[in-house]
Amino acid sequence: MHRSGAVMAWNVFKFCTALRGLGSIMILLVLGVVGVTYYAVVVTNYGPALYDGGLDSVTALGVLILFHGLLVMLLWSYFSVVLTDPGSVPPNWKPVMDEERGETDPLNGSDFGAMQTDPSNPRIRYCRKCNQLKPPRCHHCSVCGRCVLKMDHHCVWVVNCVGALNYKYFLLFLFYTFLETGLVTLSLLPHFIAFFSDGEIPGTPGTLATTFLAFVLNLAFALSVLGFLIMHISLVAANTTTIEAYEKKTTPKWRYDLGRKKNFEQVRMFCNMLPHSILFHLF
Repeated sequence: MHRSGAVMAWNVFKFCTALRGLGSIMILLVLGVVGVTYYAVVVTNYGPALYDGGLDSVTALGVLILFHGLLVMLLWSYFSVVLTDPGSVPPNWKPVMDEERGETDPLNGSDFGAMQTDPSNPRIRYCRKCNQLKPPRCHHCSVCGRCVLKMDHHCVWVVNCVGALNYKYFLLFLFYTFLETGLVTLSLLPHFIAFFSDGEIPGTPGTLATTFLAFVLNLAFALSVLGFLIMHISLVAANTTTIEAYEKKTTPKWRYDLGRKKNFEQVRMFCNMLPHSILFHLF
């Protein structure tokens, strides 16, 4: 779809440059939220309930098993997104042919200036910031300072770009985060309601404050992550990215849409591929 020549007043993706200074602080923040939640659920409430006997002990055991299982999967998927390279263009990479003209020779420097950025045009583009060729659906990240394959966005929470090679882990992170925060919200709901009752609440002011804080944080995360999860599932179903949707490049006949099943299989396949081989399957 052709975009008008008017310059937009602001671009949300340009704000990513302000995120450089956060670095690993966001990882510590995530671990801090996990720590507060763990203390409220395990140490303060459901851990001691194991010794109450009867139905309370059975309920506490079930909550603790689900909580720890989801927590392990959440942390695994989170650090997989953080530590996995999202995919970059190999140095000095060149296409084997000019797809538009059907020539078998690689493109040379004289072709760079004439390259178009229309998504319906399969010609390889040139990144003037990286000074190298970049395939279709590849975008330059101003935070990471490089081009990322099938870049979706730069996520401040994972201190990394979300791209072709770690997008599956990002989806799993959203999924397990929603399940975990939803479980914590439901399990702490009776304790939260007790704050507003007239009866006496057991526990010290510190443990009560931690329970209250954990409930509010997990409820907020559950609602926000649910929105992101629904959005990204819809993007995967159409085989598009956040950047492509934002730039309105998608059309009713989106050239990369392989059908819902194959679109999801493609996301899974990319995470098992080496960076240099993904270029042959990306477009």
